[in-house]
Amino acid sequence: MIEVWAPERERVRAVVGDATVELRRDGDGWWRGDVPEHGDYAFLLDDDPAEQPDPRSPWQPNGVFGRSRRYDHDAFEWTDQDWTGRALPGAVIYELHIGTFTAEGTFDSAIERLDHLVDLGIDLVEVMPVNAFDGPHGWGYDGVLWYAVHEPYGGPDGFKRFVDACHRRGLGVLLDVVHNHLGPSGANLERFGPYFAGQNIWGASLNLDGPGSDEVRRYVLDNALGWLRDFHLDGLRLDAVHALVDRSATHLLEQLAEETDALSAHVGRPLSLIAESDLNDAKLVTSREAGGFGLGAQWSDDLHHCLHTALTGERQGYYADFGSLESLANTLRGVFFHAGTWSSFRGRTHGRPVDTRRLPGYRFLAYSQNHDQIGNRATGDRLTATLSPGLLGCAAAIVLGSPYTPMLFMGEEWGASTPWQFFASFPDPGLAEAVRTGRRREFGEHGWGEAEVPDPMDTATFERSKLRWEEAREGHHRELLEIYRALIRLRRARPELTDPRLHLLRVDHDEDARWLVLHRGSLRVVCNLGAEAVDIPLPSARETLLQNGEAVLDGETLRLSAETFVIVECD
Repeated sequence: MIEVWAPERERVRAVVGDATVELRRDGDGWWRGDVPEHGDYAFLLDDDPAEQPDPRSPWQPNGVFGRSRRYDHDAFEWTDQDWTGRALPGAVIYELHIGTFTAEGTFDSAIERLDHLVDLGIDLVEVMPVNAFDGPHGWGYDGVLWYAVHEPYGGPDGFKRFVDACHRRGLGVLLDVVHNHLGPSGANLERFGPYFAGQNIWGASLNLDGPGSDEVRRYVLDNALGWLRDFHLDGLRLDAVHALVDRSATHLLEQLAEETDALSAHVGRPLSLIAESDLNDAKLVTSREAGGFGLGAQWSDDLHHCLHTALTGERQGYYADFGSLESLANTLRGVFFHAGTWSSFRGRTHGRPVDTRRLPGYRFLAYSQNHDQIGNRATGDRLTATLSPGLLGCAAAIVLGSPYTPMLFMGEEWGASTPWQFFASFPDPGLAEAVRTGRRREFGEHGWGEAEVPDPMDTATFERSKLRWEEAREGHHRELLEIYRALIRLRRARPELTDPRLHLLRVDHDEDARWLVLHRGSLRVVCNLGAEAVDIPLPSARETLLQNGEAVLDGETLRLSAETFVIVECD
């Protein structure tokens, strides 16, 4: 039996091997029929001779324009029967991209580096999108067949081997999924039915609330639940959910959260949904009982922007409103900088305040770097290119010493020198040139010289973005790695550092002297972001637990060297 939803077509045939089979339509727009058991397949719509892969294809071994292949999820031999999962509270997340995490760029080669993550102290690995897209390499956000795993990474079996290997090591796995748009090459959903309505900045938006939207919503929900169920994932990161336009009484995200909770009850382990959202609205992570959508967590870009600008001094583009230590301190306490306040970048009031007595900090992710905030810079330069090793340590101390869920970006832990640049590999020359030109024009509008922007279609841009693992054993890279390991160990050892109660966080700072102190129970995370040593009042300081520079306690004063941090026990 084979089936496909194509409500607006008058005729649908399935092509399997050399056979062509007429499918029968039911009253809901689904076409079904019995076909040969073996052989790759595709669909013919009306009298169009062009073969179309299955929109729900589980396997595309010959690329997104090739025929689909059936896949038996039950055939894989899992070894994670005793896996009980990883919950978000107290966890540390590590974001990685399969294609550049290792030189080989495959699931199997990534498995060989998992022990590094265990030694680092990671709990959850967040994998950037692995759905099928056109070309051998890319970020993954241009996926067009959402149910299929990108074949050059290792296909569906390769991904399952990776997840299974993570679980054997005590690592949970999150997958970044993109439901707000499709890529520009190989997308065929509109040929089958009313999948789209309107536009967003990336292209056509999904039809989530118009005629025919019930099956479109089901397409998204079944995709998300399939990753969790069939690939044994521990959660999903939902890309740019603000671009999901849904005026239904029950928003798609709320429906997804409800169905994910039901699946979690069945599999007997926690399943987390983490949103990327530009809305600055905690309704996403407020429980359904309290009128929210009930997602597990969301990214906190405002906190990133405050930290980035405080460390680098940059103020261009969307960084214009940020930069002071006061904004960093306020955002550490309140999650959002724009919380019903004026946003100069948007030209309007933006966001809503967070009830910090009601919502725990673990529902918001904190990070000093991620794939977007590095890769959407002209040259894809990491903080390593700008900051001293001391300030990199300060960034880590603030993130890992905060009440939020910390997230690291691959290589950050050793201050990787390799950039993370935007790359793609569309075979069509016209599309490749359009992407190349558009990327350079976009950065030119943000003040970067167009000549600075690497050619995203040049294989060298992709190769430059691969981690060089030998760095982790060298000089200041090794020293920074030890700082990250020590910070995560201390976070695990001391409950003050995982305490998610935002209303208990106190942050002191001195704008002129450039120091910041996070009060975490009896612990103080003290950072000197300035270029000169400073004296910081620290009453009741008793013992230094961890530092990356010179720190001298003298009575009720701490003398801290430039661009360093210290964690101090106080009475």
